[in-house]
Amino acid sequence: MCELLFESIAMDKPVKYIYQIRSRNGVIVNNLQIYGRTEEEAREKLLQMYRHCEILDYGVATVEYSANSSYEEILDVISKD
Repeated sequence: MCELLFESIAMDKPVKYIYQIRSRNGVIVNNLQIYGRTEEEAREKLLQMYRHCEILDYGVATVEYSANSSYEEILDVISKD
């Protein structure tokens, strides 16, 4: 299911990926956020910082838009599709 979501994300700009990991000493780290153009790139960055960790779960951070968006901001969102 995650693979389909990753394929649908635009690859031209970084996306924030959220991980839950178990470090090599057994501590669980939640909500670890890493930017990457792809999930593979974000995973590589994660494994460089936390060597020998176990990835328990991962996902993509959703983009939140404020309720007070301007006309130009709305047009930008529409034109990105």
